[in-house]
Amino acid sequence: MAAGHKDWYVSHTILSTRPAPMRLLRQLWIQVLLATLLGIALGWADPKLGVALKPLGDDFIALIRMMIGPVIFCTVVHGIGGMNDMRRAGRLALKALIYFEAVTTLAMVVAIAAVDIWQPGKGMNIDPKSLDPQAVQAIAHGSEAPSVAGYIRGIIPDTFVGAFTQPNVLQVLLIAILFAFAVAAAGERGRPVFTLIASLSDIVFRIVAFIMWLAPLGAFGAIAFTVGAFGLHALLAMASLLGEFYLVCALFVALVFGGILRALGLSLARLLAYLKDELLVVAATTSTEAVLPRLIQKMEAAGCEESVVGIVMPAGYSFNLDGTCLYLATASLFLAQATNIHLTLWQQVGLVLVLLLTSKGAAGVAGAALLALAATLDSSGVVPAASIALIVGIHRLMAEPLTFVNAVGNCVATVVVAKWDGAADDAKLASELGVRRRT
Repeated sequence: MAAGHKDWYVSHTILSTRPAPMRLLRQLWIQVLLATLLGIALGWADPKLGVALKPLGDDFIALIRMMIGPVIFCTVVHGIGGMNDMRRAGRLALKALIYFEAVTTLAMVVAIAAVDIWQPGKGMNIDPKSLDPQAVQAIAHGSEAPSVAGYIRGIIPDTFVGAFTQPNVLQVLLIAILFAFAVAAAGERGRPVFTLIASLSDIVFRIVAFIMWLAPLGAFGAIAFTVGAFGLHALLAMASLLGEFYLVCALFVALVFGGILRALGLSLARLLAYLKDELLVVAATTSTEAVLPRLIQKMEAAGCEESVVGIVMPAGYSFNLDGTCLYLATASLFLAQATNIHLTLWQQVGLVLVLLLTSKGAAGVAGAALLALAATLDSSGVVPAASIALIVGIHRLMAEPLTFVNAVGNCVATVVVAKWDGAADDAKLASELGVRRRT
């Protein structure tokens, strides 16, 4: 991110972090919080009206998704294009992938162990034949087992411009990396392009700031729909599963992410406070894509080098979905327990291997994890896909902690890779996220 843009972000961001009481309502997190509470009240009082407000949340997410391609392109090109060592960019990507695989694998192991201990599906005794296959037909359609070749082909766009029209951030990331390498290789002839990208980046992030003015409205519509459509009865029907999943997500964030940050001399509590605005939007919309541009800004402002943020954050949206991995492993074993299917240790290990593939590429929009679950069950061939009907009604409620974990996990990954690669401003990180010492 250009230096001028960083200065603009700090001085003109929508959220004022100064604790002036008279300006409290001008802070985005307060606006989103109030809108969320109003949405809950409206959805509870008038469920039909709450459901009818769904387009408000959908349209806000659509506006943000419109800007994801330009944000990633500008950030990656400006970050990598300014690096003198292109081999370092390759090492950076490799370090990110190593971290992604380690933490997502840990997430799946933790989730499976938790379901084995808690056993939320035990005693339900559901006969898969009694379930209506029509309830999941639309979900299971097109959820055939993914392949490595299929993933690689999915990363390559049909055209250069076509990458910006597809909901696949990896396609934009590929185009941006190739463009950045070309700009760097051009030397002095590439400097005008580099300068133009820096100016374009400032404009793009200003547009994002304008769109974020609508965040309270989007949060209001999205949460009103959730409460109006599902209500308390869905929560009570699957209380054991929801309680187990929310607890596992909370413990994973506190122990795993908290432990990682603590080892780096940073504080999870301060990170969550630093991201409070974005996390409230995620909670209301159950979409991490809705805050991707803002998270990129925030992590750069916190002291992570632009080249690191530009690679790790977009790639993490496909390869570092810790919350999605927790969800897929939890849901798969829950459905096995609910239908009285006993999975041996080796079958559970096989399930983890399948999940390592099917979890990749599940986007941050609510619903993609359900599609990945269908692909997982089809691939394993042990748990019937029709059993997904048991959790369709509460998927939106499970998406709340799922997307929260994904968002926090990608921010933690960015900090880890930045520190690992020596691309972090330690003074800034300590100031924004450091552990406060008692005097």
